[in-house]
Amino acid sequence: MSKGNSTKITDELYRYMLDHNPPLDDVQRGLVAKTYATFPDVAGMQSAEEQGPLLAFLVRLTGARLIVEVGTFTGFSALSMAQALPADGRLIACDVSEEWTAYGKEAWEEAGVADRIDLRIAPALETLRAMPAEPHIDMAYVDADKESQISYWEELVPRLRPGGLIVTDNTLYHGTVLDESATGSAAGVRAFNDHVAADPRMDSVLLAISDGLTLSRKR
Repeated sequence: MSKGNSTKITDELYRYMLDHNPPLDDVQRGLVAKTYATFPDVAGMQSAEEQGPLLAFLVRLTGARLIVEVGTFTGFSALSMAQALPADGRLIACDVSEEWTAYGKEAWEEAGVADRIDLRIAPALETLRAMPAEPHIDMAYVDADKESQISYWEELVPRLRPGGLIVTDNTLYHGTVLDESATGSAAGVRAFNDHVAADPRMDSVLLAISDGLTLSRKR
């Protein structure tokens, strides 16, 4: 097996990368800082800083007008995507925590995109199953409980328009995907990765971005 380029991402190189990507605006940076200050024990659930500009780029690249987010936490990723939507675009944000998403709602208001975000506090599978069954979603971002990822996938794929995109976070799951005896979330991610790779409806690539990011395009 040829590994190819094996550049080590040091702290200095990571900062260099961020410095050469679109910078976070004041609202985004404030939300990131508030998340780490308020929820230090679970702040790692927030999408990585470089993923905000990437998600916005993908929204613009696909021309998305309807996005579904599964797992919103404090709202950084939803904010980044909503800012890239056209004025009449819409993002349906699925989460179960009013406490966490309250911070997102405040930031969305401050950024002037609250009218683009439809926050639905309920189990995500209930929200997805209540959506129209026909293909109508342009893009989805999945960053929620890992043991339900295949179920989310199976609800999203039929509702995704041809050429639509699903972005799934944490698909390397801190390297635990290598453990064949993994349990819990790690086992869920392993099963999900195998499921996605074998799905003939989608073209998918798993990338070593942050904790692993899989991009899947509907054929």
